[in-house]
Amino acid sequence: MDMKFKEFTEYLLKEETWIDLGFVTLKIIFVLLLTAVVVKFGKRIIERLFLVRQRSPLSYDERRQNTLLKLLQNILTYAVYFASILAILSTFGINVAGLVAGAGIVGLAVGFGAQSLVKDVITGFFIVFEDQFAVGDQVQIGQSMGVVIEIGLRTTKVKSYTGELHIIPNGNISEVINYSIYNSIALIDISVSYESDIQVVENIIKEFLQDLPNKYEELVSIPDLLGVQSLAASEVILRVVAETLPSQQHGVARNIRRDLKEYLEQKGIEIPYPKMVVYQSKE
Repeated sequence: MDMKFKEFTEYLLKEETWIDLGFVTLKIIFVLLLTAVVVKFGKRIIERLFLVRQRSPLSYDERRQNTLLKLLQNILTYAVYFASILAILSTFGINVAGLVAGAGIVGLAVGFGAQSLVKDVITGFFIVFEDQFAVGDQVQIGQSMGVVIEIGLRTTKVKSYTGELHIIPNGNISEVINYSIYNSIALIDISVSYESDIQVVENIIKEFLQDLPNKYEELVSIPDLLGVQSLAASEVILRVVAETLPSQQHGVARNIRRDLKEYLEQKGIEIPYPKMVVYQSKE
């Protein structure tokens, strides 16, 4: 034991040991710095290429381009990190070529345990290839609903409206509801009193609807007044249907309700509200 400790001490005190250690440290630092630089500038180059593609006269789908941009940046990051790990291992004298060659045998041995990973990658490829959804789309995946902020090789990230980030393995995505592909429909119900002349109210609402596309760019066309939707206990409910750009129906509906209330009040149309009649006994 004393002999081995003495040999170890002599090895540490050798000048060549510290020189070799210094070279290895410098190589590792250089590899890490080079990795960071390549990843940073590689992502910028990819962004520039997509900006050039965006300005070209050819057809351009912003949804699909944003998705491919994120995906290519992820692939670049994975590839550069993998190469840097191999470079660092080679600085320690590890036979990288033999390690890569043996990875095939090891991969075959652990293949059954990595089935979920392979499934995630393959499913992610088909999500992008078939354009099922893209970055920026409003989707519902299982119980997760929100905006897609990233589609990677293995996972998809969906940010909900309350700020939660849902990270979903691509292999678990079996059904997707995409709200951003086609135009949406906003339903607006307006209540008026039974004392109101329905024909007059309908004419006033139609007059109001004519100028809305000039006011709200989210509207695709002039909204339609369907007519009386139902007869409630103390009110008559009329329904307006408005076609909007994808995922814009909720905001448009809120704005139309606000403006229509003010417009009806200006025209002298009463908006009903619950009334209570109290009878006082003469006893």
